[in-house]
Amino acid sequence: MNIQTFRYLASGGGNTVLGLLVYYISYKFIFFEKEFDFGFYAFKGHIAALIASFCVTFPVGFFMAKYVVFSDSNMKGRVQLFRYLMVCLFNLALNYILLKIMVERFRIYPVLAQIITITIVIVFSYVAQRNFSFRVDANEEEETTG
Repeated sequence: MNIQTFRYLASGGGNTVLGLLVYYISYKFIFFEKEFDFGFYAFKGHIAALIASFCVTFPVGFFMAKYVVFSDSNMKGRVQLFRYLMVCLFNLALNYILLKIMVERFRIYPVLAQIITITIVIVFSYVAQRNFSFRVDANEEEETTG
């Protein structure tokens, strides 16, 4: 296993645990497993907890990815942030769809459904972040290795 993959697993694993912890606390103790009215839309508790978790893990994940995992990327920070946001929004949409299906259709307990969903989203996320958000061009790679 190369160092970048190890760093991705370590920082991503930590961020995943943080996200799951925020999800659980939000679902159980902030939204009380019930519908929550944001004023413009009423979200079910498991979806409101997903949004809360995203708000915490997005900035933490970006900084870990930029400065720990993909620090060899010379792409401008704002470009990385925009691309990271695009991948995260896709992940959020995928997470939302899978969570709704598992909880509302198959009646899986929301925290367990979130764990299952996370494992599916992680695979896509690594490939997308490595090859899109923090991509290293072939010329950059040759300069850092040679």
